[in-house]
Amino acid sequence: MTAHQSASQGKLSRILSLLKQALKGEDLDFTQGSIRKGVLLLAIPMMLEMAMESVFALVDLYFVGHLPNSSHAIQTVGLTESVLTIIYSLAIGMSMAATAVVARRIGEKNPEAAAKAGVQAILIAVAFNLIISVLGVIYAADILSIMGASDETVAHGTTFTRIMMGGSVIIVLLFLINGIFRGAGNAAIAMKSLWIANIANIILCPILINGFGPIPAFGLTGAAIATTIGRSMGVAYQIWHLASGKGLLKVQLSYFKPHFEQMKALLKIATPGIFQFIIASCSWIFLAQLVATTGGDHGSAGYQTALRLMMFFMLPAWGMSNAAATLVGQNLGAKHLQRAVDSVMKTAKYIVIYMLLVMTFTFIGGYYFISFFSNDELVQEVALHALQIMSLGYIFYGIGMVLVSTFNGAGDTWTPTWVNFFGFWLFQIPLAYILAKHFEMGPTGVFIAIPVAEIGIAIAGYILFKKGRWKTIQV
Repeated sequence: MTAHQSASQGKLSRILSLLKQALKGEDLDFTQGSIRKGVLLLAIPMMLEMAMESVFALVDLYFVGHLPNSSHAIQTVGLTESVLTIIYSLAIGMSMAATAVVARRIGEKNPEAAAKAGVQAILIAVAFNLIISVLGVIYAADILSIMGASDETVAHGTTFTRIMMGGSVIIVLLFLINGIFRGAGNAAIAMKSLWIANIANIILCPILINGFGPIPAFGLTGAAIATTIGRSMGVAYQIWHLASGKGLLKVQLSYFKPHFEQMKALLKIATPGIFQFIIASCSWIFLAQLVATTGGDHGSAGYQTALRLMMFFMLPAWGMSNAAATLVGQNLGAKHLQRAVDSVMKTAKYIVIYMLLVMTFTFIGGYYFISFFSNDELVQEVALHALQIMSLGYIFYGIGMVLVSTFNGAGDTWTPTWVNFFGFWLFQIPLAYILAKHFEMGPTGVFIAIPVAEIGIAIAGYILFKKGRWKTIQV
């Protein structure tokens, strides 16, 4: 064997060993050792976790896209998901607070305090979301109407929306408990919970939508039932791991007693984090409504199809960017400031490479991806047009995600909140409205406004990152 072959085999062996460790699922200390290895150990399971989350929407999109009157079904799924982003905002905001506090306590070598903080975050999120779920069930039809859906789409989709809104507490728990595990450095459990949820959804979707044996065909409603059952199984897996006491986080029943000082501290971090994502979510809702009113049912269905495909490629990047949150949190807890900065830069480098590959892949295969999810030629045409325009900003989306995760991982949730407020509400929404309405560009104006605003947000985030205020935040 030559020296070159031996070196190649050694490198392959190290890569396989790293993959095995990343997927195994164990609590790791990221305050020492190789930063590159730390980024990869966190990023691999986090990317796979987010890829699994995006698969939910694509599985639903595929099966409902082949139903009769598919444009109404696709529009219902897309518009409901747009409204659910508000609930995702609550889930993500609380999970960011949980990740920041848990990571900081782990960095301080205090796992008991980390477990207590995680449980208090769960109590807060469930209490808030129960109210939202009830309102969502009651006003499901009104929600679709407000979003610009036609009367026929409302008639087709109300039950779907009602089930998805009613089961939204499961979505919150799935995001939040995964955030707790990520803060502890165990991203593999978060990934595996999404695997379980997705496998169940993939099996149940065709059965409940189309019927199988004695099981009747529920059509569009079946997609909502399958998704809710699948996510519930993922949450059950998470709770089993928290309760087992085998990992670094050992949850006890006494931790579920409300601790108002801890809740107050968590809400101090989570509140701007929730607003941060509500601002972004409301912008997406406005854009979806603007496309629906200027492009009709086919325009809306095409936009939602493109958006789901874009999210499929972007969510793994978001998973990679979440590695920065854990690395920053643990290293700030251990007082390793330069190591925190180096971790961010290393993560940003990898995410730029990934997004560049994705952008190329999207332009080459965009039409084939879209035609797989919809047979409607009008929907395909709008979707391809939207995907090609929105994909131009992929690299900047990635950089923005890393910087947002950095601020949030440090507990500085106000900085990205203000960046989002100016970037989305004072820039993206007015630009989309002017282009779509004033210049009569319709949905195309909305598609253009998305990458333009995201580029501005990425630049603003980098300037604020270099200023370094995030290094001084106490949590």
